[in-house]
Amino acid sequence: MCLCQLWLWTLKTKQNSALMSTLAKTMSKFRLAVVQLQVTAVKADNLSRARRLVKEAAGQGSQVVLLPECFNSPYGTGFFSSYAERIPGESSQVLSEAARENKVYLVGGSIPEEDGGKLYNSCTVFGPDGEMILKHRKIHLFDIDVPGKIRFQESETLSPGCSLSMFDTPFCKVGVGICYDMRFAELAQIYGRKGCQLLVYPGAFNMTTGPAHWELLQRGRALDNQVYVATASPARDETASYVAWGHSTVVSPWGEVISKAGAEEAVIYADIDLQYLADIRQQIPITSQRRHDLYTVTSTQDGSS
Repeated sequence: MCLCQLWLWTLKTKQNSALMSTLAKTMSKFRLAVVQLQVTAVKADNLSRARRLVKEAAGQGSQVVLLPECFNSPYGTGFFSSYAERIPGESSQVLSEAARENKVYLVGGSIPEEDGGKLYNSCTVFGPDGEMILKHRKIHLFDIDVPGKIRFQESETLSPGCSLSMFDTPFCKVGVGICYDMRFAELAQIYGRKGCQLLVYPGAFNMTTGPAHWELLQRGRALDNQVYVATASPARDETASYVAWGHSTVVSPWGEVISKAGAEEAVIYADIDLQYLADIRQQIPITSQRRHDLYTVTSTQDGSS
């Protein structure tokens, strides 16, 4: 190799190295949008509004968009059967088109799904090409009884899902849960151990559990696992039979709330910084400090991805 060729080779190597470094920095950050949708009894209006707000979020530079639980229908055991759809179906088709038109990863909140005579609370995820890459059925059904405040039994109409759900993006791996799934720390721990750096929970906490536990649970899941956590709630409707708390939120791996909605319809944004996440894990290395000789959390399956 002559001196001129060597110089050109060295220059090209430096340029490639700089390009790769720039690309790595670019991929270590991405914008997440959380849509807090005002849900009504008219499915067509819910779908149209969701589609419009996904477009708005994409216009603000979002690459991943999250919708709320039961975004196409009112939340309640009396509504699930009448609003239920097959997947693919009307709502999932709208989500597919919205993801493709806006070139985003779209976590489609959840809808009541009918399959084989059973009903599920199901979240579909679509890639920028409009293809469905994941379906998560709510694992833990919301069956609670707080005397004098609220009693709700999802199991009266819904069946539970039976799989963990994760999907890959060019930025990071994402773990998916729905609402009550967030109360189960083991699920988040397993997602973290399987490489997820962002956990998303479409959810509809109520006026009893919302002010008490909504933010607390998110910060706990984020801090324990050193991951970002995002939740999407329907906007609050005081006239509804089930009144959602609202306050969709994004929490950092440090446990800080970095974006939060009020009670009304809104789109909130958070810039997810994976280098910041890596720095936190290096500074407080709990992953390598766990005492696997004394305790362990295991899963019985690999999960969808």
